[in-house]
Amino acid sequence: MTDAATDAEELNRRHAEKMKRRKALQERTLASKTVEKGLLMVHTGKGKGKSTAAFGLMMRAVGHGMRVGMVQFVKGAWSTGETVALERFEDLVDFHTMGEGFTWDTQDRARDIAAAEAAWAKARELMADPRYRLIVLDELNIVLRMEYLPMDEVLATLAARRPDLHVCITGRNARPELIAAADLVTEMTLVKHPFEAGVKAQAGIEF
Repeated sequence: MTDAATDAEELNRRHAEKMKRRKALQERTLASKTVEKGLLMVHTGKGKGKSTAAFGLMMRAVGHGMRVGMVQFVKGAWSTGETVALERFEDLVDFHTMGEGFTWDTQDRARDIAAAEAAWAKARELMADPRYRLIVLDELNIVLRMEYLPMDEVLATLAARRPDLHVCITGRNARPELIAAADLVTEMTLVKHPFEAGVKAQAGIEF
């Protein structure tokens, strides 16, 4: 046997031993996780992908036959790829676009607050409906940061939801109180964005 073959055999043996130890550790770790509960999830950060990840989560839930609902707090009622796609799953997905666009579009704080309150009423309605297993509150973080809704009320409602209901909240600048209350927090970090190079938003990628 050549030296190269011997080295390769030894490398493979060490790798197999390492993977065996890792597998045993992983199995012990998984066996220790016994709690099952509805999660409060937060997608935040300056990077792209917060709502996109939430849509992926919705599709995963639908794949398991779970009924899901989404309330969009900020995005206006323009046509997007996700809304068209989700219409194909109307038996399992309820989609409510209740925002009127970004705050720099409306330029009317009272109007923005009224829209936020209407969207929050719809969110509470969905969370109270036992048919739903996952509710996505898209861009709620922005509404809370702008103080269009009382933070204490939102936290109390989330805390009082039924034990098996998953809720996912998206939007940059999540409030510290919400982060503290959440079970899972993911921060999307901006490293590079085509907008900085003059590339406009494109169908199928941005909307």
